[in-house]
Amino acid sequence: MKNEQTGAGIAEPPVGHGPEREPFVRAGRAEDERDARVADEGADETPQGPPRGIVREYFESLLVTAVMALFGMTFIVQAVKVPTGSMQNTILIGDHLLVNKFIFAPGRTLPILPQREIRRGDIIVFKYPGNPFNPVRDRIDPTSKPFETNFVKRVVGLPGERIEVRGERILINGVELAEHRVTATNPPDDNPATDDRREDDAPLTIRNSPPPSGTGPYTVYYRPQTRTDDAQGLDRSASDDFHFAVGGEAATIPPDSYFVMGDNRENSLDSRAWGFVPRDLIIGRAMFVYWSYDSSATSSGNFLFDFYQNSRWSRTGTLVK
Repeated sequence: MKNEQTGAGIAEPPVGHGPEREPFVRAGRAEDERDARVADEGADETPQGPPRGIVREYFESLLVTAVMALFGMTFIVQAVKVPTGSMQNTILIGDHLLVNKFIFAPGRTLPILPQREIRRGDIIVFKYPGNPFNPVRDRIDPTSKPFETNFVKRVVGLPGERIEVRGERILINGVELAEHRVTATNPPDDNPATDDRREDDAPLTIRNSPPPSGTGPYTVYYRPQTRTDDAQGLDRSASDDFHFAVGGEAATIPPDSYFVMGDNRENSLDSRAWGFVPRDLIIGRAMFVYWSYDSSATSSGNFLFDFYQNSRWSRTGTLVK
């Protein structure tokens, strides 16, 4: 037992030390240095691509920008121009709008995303659904091509509601819709401030008689005679172009469809004329005016001067509501 304890206490030289290990250490170091040189030489021999010139850098930047713009115009925003006066004076002829396409995106809405359902009073942009009562006009009118031309109107009726238009009043399920009604007319033909050939492009002229009536989140415009007749209880006959929700008959809005009207109520072909707007034709909600050009103003013949002089700079950034 004593000899075993003594033997167990003998210390052996540590591995890697001593004269007998030196040749192996030197060989290992030499091999490591050779591997490092090979690695460095291999790195130097890695093939390099052609140098990126200025033209290539600009091309790549433009390509990325184009892809991002295409993505944004497809899913997020879209620019549209307003060529007609059905929404005056809320939206003027010559206004260029940005449309929020994402807010009404189909599918399930999530609280963390800026999505919501379409509400009454929203100003929407949609594909014109076509007029079943006047298909000839749709074929010959370049400004109203079914499923191609973009229209801008205000949502008045929602799916499942019964709607009726009586003069200047709108009834939703038998209850009058709250709107701020104002008297307005087109500018006179002899207005020296406008070109006679472009009179219809000018904004409406606001009148005080009859005075404004009704309260609501938005303003609509009627001619003086219509407002006078309505105040006297006269049932003014509807336009021959109107077929829905007029003439004492209510219309029921189908599921996933909407009843829309222009704010310039007597100069608007809308759901009263061609019916309801299906949900899948709605593009988005009009957000704001990014530029506006007054096409009713007199032209000087100089493009640059007209651009500066006739642009409605004060409308830039105006929210559409």
